[in-house]
Amino acid sequence: MTDVCVVGQGHIGLPTALTIAKSGLQVVGVDITAQLVEDLNKGINHLIEPGLSELLISCIDTNTYSASLTPETADTYIVSVPTPLDSDNQPVLDHVVAAAESIGPHIRRGNLVILESTVPPGTTRGAFTKALTNNSELTPEKDFFVAHCPERVLPGTILRELVENDRVVGGSSAHSSAAAAKFYRYFVTGDVIETDALTAELVKLSENIYRDVNIGLANELAIISEDLGANVWDVIELANKHPRVNIHQPGPGVGGYCIPVAPWMLSANLDELPPTIHQARRINAEQPARTVQQVLGLLEGTNSPKVAVLGAAYKGGVGDARATPTVEIVDLLIAAGATVAVHDPLTTNFKYPLESYEDTVRHADLAIILTAHTQFESLDPVTTAKLMKFPVIVDTRNSLPVTDWEQAGFKVVRLGVGTSK
Repeated sequence: MTDVCVVGQGHIGLPTALTIAKSGLQVVGVDITAQLVEDLNKGINHLIEPGLSELLISCIDTNTYSASLTPETADTYIVSVPTPLDSDNQPVLDHVVAAAESIGPHIRRGNLVILESTVPPGTTRGAFTKALTNNSELTPEKDFFVAHCPERVLPGTILRELVENDRVVGGSSAHSSAAAAKFYRYFVTGDVIETDALTAELVKLSENIYRDVNIGLANELAIISEDLGANVWDVIELANKHPRVNIHQPGPGVGGYCIPVAPWMLSANLDELPPTIHQARRINAEQPARTVQQVLGLLEGTNSPKVAVLGAAYKGGVGDARATPTVEIVDLLIAAGATVAVHDPLTTNFKYPLESYEDTVRHADLAIILTAHTQFESLDPVTTAKLMKFPVIVDTRNSLPVTDWEQAGFKVVRLGVGTSK
């Protein structure tokens, strides 16, 4: 019999399944996409994550992992499926409910069911547990254990962090918490901390909201610095030398699957977002439009301008373009009449076609850096100036050695850097 059944083979589910399989347990990974399941069983990885392709092949070779379209009977079930927002920013739990209903008939007495998806507070003991019993005669807590254990990994280091990071596990009861903690301690070297399900749900949301609010502060400081003629990057660097200060970095917007979603997950059970959280979310959500307005101001008077966009991923060092602010920025630029070319050294899947660096900047009236990839730090300004129509570059990530670019004839405009008054 299978030891672990992981429902959802996406950005978290697949690395989780393979990490558990590497530990020696027998794992089946379940996904509703037929082509994905077929590819995984052939050792074809669909995600960009260091070491993941090699781990997939290794686990297939050792017969500790296989993929399936349907759940199988197991000792432990993990649900790791998306929880998107609808057009009104309301969480959609359809995938979570469907996953729970699919494993319900397979649950046996003594089993452990873990929800890892990011969800609104109360989901584990509410909609998730209810869905588990829709197709089962067993009773939660009496016959099987239910717990929530949110993931807390960083793209690019997922395989390491799944093992080394501390985990918070919250059960529907103390017995469920203990059962889930025992399971994670089998392959996690970090601390595994037991709590209740509601607390675990709030812990995950709090971690992401903290970052959203902190970035909102950084973006406000950038706006203030521009108005006053200061350099926000210097301000933040020096402020962070205080032993109890850790201000994040400003940017053209907040992307990724977790941070911009968490505030709305929290508000699902509230009348409205709390004012501090709401203000930060508003500031960050306005950054793409603010960035486009700055670009259009620099292009004023230019007929049919071409803009070279450098960076499609939502953050530096990864190829993940989910919920990236680059999409909104490109949409707005095109709506304003600009021709846009996009280059990213890591991303392969993006809404718009991706081009080589040379083709992206060739004949461009302006270039803009939107992602803090280290590859952009070593771009050659002299070669770039020869390719572009006008040597103008906007750096929203403080990536460039400004002096070198200015000496090559560029006008360099940096987010959060004002003109001295």
